[in-house]
Amino acid sequence: MKHITAAILLLSCLKLGAQTDVKTLGALGDGVHDDTPAIQKAIDAGNSDLIFPKGVYVLSAPLTFNLAQTGFASVSGNGTATLLMKGSGPAISFIGSHGGTAAPSTFKESVWTSERTPMVSGIEIVGAHPEADGIEANSTMQLTITRLVVREARHAVHLVQRNRNVLISDSHLYHNRGAGVLLDEVNLHQINISNCHISYNGGGGVVSHGGNVRNLQIGSSDIEGNHDADGPPTANVWLDSTGGSIGEVSITGCTLQHTNKAPNSANIRIQGGGFDASLERREGRSTTREGNIAIGNNVLSDVQVNIEIRNARGVTLTGNTFWEGFQHDLLIEDSSHVVVSSNNFDRNPRYLVNGFQNAESNGILMRNCSDSSLASNIIAGVKKKPAAVQIIDSSRLNIHHNTILDSDGTGLLLDNVTKSIVSGNLIRDDRKDAERSSGPALDIKGGGENLVESNLAPAR
Repeated sequence: MKHITAAILLLSCLKLGAQTDVKTLGALGDGVHDDTPAIQKAIDAGNSDLIFPKGVYVLSAPLTFNLAQTGFASVSGNGTATLLMKGSGPAISFIGSHGGTAAPSTFKESVWTSERTPMVSGIEIVGAHPEADGIEANSTMQLTITRLVVREARHAVHLVQRNRNVLISDSHLYHNRGAGVLLDEVNLHQINISNCHISYNGGGGVVSHGGNVRNLQIGSSDIEGNHDADGPPTANVWLDSTGGSIGEVSITGCTLQHTNKAPNSANIRIQGGGFDASLERREGRSTTREGNIAIGNNVLSDVQVNIEIRNARGVTLTGNTFWEGFQHDLLIEDSSHVVVSSNNFDRNPRYLVNGFQNAESNGILMRNCSDSSLASNIIAGVKKKPAAVQIIDSSRLNIHHNTILDSDGTGLLLDNVTKSIVSGNLIRDDRKDAERSSGPALDIKGGGENLVESNLAPAR
């Protein structure tokens, strides 16, 4: 008798802890009938821990979880369920009430007791409306997304207004019209994006526009082809501080590539010119140079500009491999405190099979930069450029121990560069006579107060 009673208690506990199968709520998952009314009615009644068995669930409006009312929320499947979004807006919308930071002292108790950690796992979302999105989150804490597929939608993951501590991992955000992950004028600190494929999204891969963003970490992901050849310029990773502030970013261990066919395409584009009202009050100016960005150990290729940095401060690029930058491998303008070290900018002959016929120029251009370093890089095979490395209207630079090889034009060109050190660089062109550049290995035009010494830069 005791054993029977224990078994009944155990089964009761398991039942209380079990997720709610949406087919028990009236959803059919047959790909024909609209399952929105039945599922939303159940959510509003407090059934917010949902599992979707195998099937295609047609939605005509967002499944909205108002976390203050529904309590903890979870949407999961086993990888065999598809939400077919035929209406506008997100297939899944989480709306929280967290207005604090990530510091424990700023939390309302209700966030911990009923709202924290909304989750999505093991679900496919397919857009079937021009304004259909995958997932949208507003004012949430600890949003966790894993094993998600979103395709044919507008934006795959859309973060708005305010969120904290977001995790996106092990997901496929593929072939959407907008962005793979869009930080849309959002106040968001602490977001990790890892082990994802973010590909062929026409509005960019990981995109952050304005807002107030800190602690964005992008790692171990394949991010490629996030451009529309017929649309406006985008980037695989696009950080645009215009009107806001984006900083404290790490992009590490990713492959970023494709496509040079899109206008002004970039693998990483940083537009650091931001806005700070308090700075205007303190110093009489509101514009900022946002940054504090680390870009390391990535592989970048096949775009117009591999990395573009404008109006930024505090960017470090180290250990990256570049090739097939059709306009530039690296373009830095109006920026300061930029460190470029131990990177490989190469033209590997094995990529001749791509049929570009050496149309990609590669090369480095720095213009109107200061207080920066270019050190211990290998730059080789730059084509159809005045110089492999062009540095223009810049000051207080340390340019040392770079290897600049077998490139058209000048090897290293300094044009109106002042108060800088240029030392220990190896600059040579040892190609066949017909290919060898007639330009000087090292050319200094104008400028002054420079120390130039111990460079191996023979006359050509």
